[in-house]
Amino acid sequence: MDSNTFWTALALVLVIEGLLPLVSPARWRRVFVQILQLRDGQLRFFGLCSILTGLLWLWLMS
Repeated sequence: MDSNTFWTALALVLVIEGLLPLVSPARWRRVFVQILQLRDGQLRFFGLCSILTGLLWLWLMS
């Protein structure tokens, strides 16, 4: 993987992350407030699930 692929992937993440606040700011705000109320263990679990899903997708696509 070259640096161009990395920067392209990062740009895609930013585009995807920006979709919900652009399309529905009120809903995004409610989701954000709910996320702030989660305990540390719950946030870690979601982070771990996200990492494992991403790694699985990378493995399947390679």
